[in-house]
Amino acid sequence: MKRSARALWVIANGKCDLRPIAVPDRGDGEVLVRTLYSGVSRGTETLVLRGGVPPNQHAVMRAPFQEGEFPWPVKYGYLNVGVVEAGAPELLGRTVFCLYPHQTHYVVPATAVTPVPDTVPAARAVLAGTLETAVNALWDAPPLLGDRIAVVGGGMIGCSVAALLARIPGVRVELVDTDPGRAAIAAALGVGFASPANAQRDCDRVFHASASEAGLALALDLLAPEGEVIELSWYGDRRISLALGENFHSRRLRIRASQVGTVARPDRDYAQRLALSLDLLADPVFDALITGESPFEQLPEVLAGLADGSIPALCHRIAYHAAD
Repeated sequence: MKRSARALWVIANGKCDLRPIAVPDRGDGEVLVRTLYSGVSRGTETLVLRGGVPPNQHAVMRAPFQEGEFPWPVKYGYLNVGVVEAGAPELLGRTVFCLYPHQTHYVVPATAVTPVPDTVPAARAVLAGTLETAVNALWDAPPLLGDRIAVVGGGMIGCSVAALLARIPGVRVELVDTDPGRAAIAAALGVGFASPANAQRDCDRVFHASASEAGLALALDLLAPEGEVIELSWYGDRRISLALGENFHSRRLRIRASQVGTVARPDRDYAQRLALSLDLLADPVFDALITGESPFEQLPEVLAGLADGSIPALCHRIAYHAAD
């Protein structure tokens, strides 16, 4: 008899629900995982909720275990922490991270799960996918001793980048955001905070993660000559304009993209990057990035609230206790 589960499906613009789904029988080399927690990647998942993935990015944006096709209906998500209930003996009973959507149980190849270190609580491990993006950004633009760095945009990605930068000696780090409430998060992470109007200039590099036109313009404005913006924002189907006719050329500024789909170091692979991200999560400072939790049964309402701004959050965690 096949096991049944429930999963979140986006079914129309702004609409999603929990649907029953049959979990396939486990084959050789596969594991059965019971989900403990999942995390909502606010920017990407609200973009999917409104159908904002451009047609020419459908393949690029496809999650590893996505079902359905953009725009709808689609089962999407990639921050899943669970416990292995059947499969390889060395994984049995282990807490694992997997790039799987929001679903109560699932079967995947054993190679698709990464054991969570004993030093990392399962509830914090949902940040692994987000921290991976931040690790990749720092590999794309490795900070130098004495660098003056701003992070524009205090969301999940921006705060993850700031938290990693804070641990590098001799680097000045300032988180810049329009929300004064992010000052408390910055303090918890051990970095400075400023509003856009008060941000420190003459930065050697700026990591931009606000996903806004104004944020990218500010990032360029904060640079010193020869400075570089590392663009982490995903704009989906939105077009932005940028003034490149003023100081951009005379100051020899640069903009480079950083995207987690490619490992930014040729001497590392995806598994090594994810394992490093999980190891880094042993630091309890990252708990500051989890700003809310709801039960799995409320996930459709939570996603709608994140999309319309009625639920302010960095990472909103979903708990699956007795979800079936």
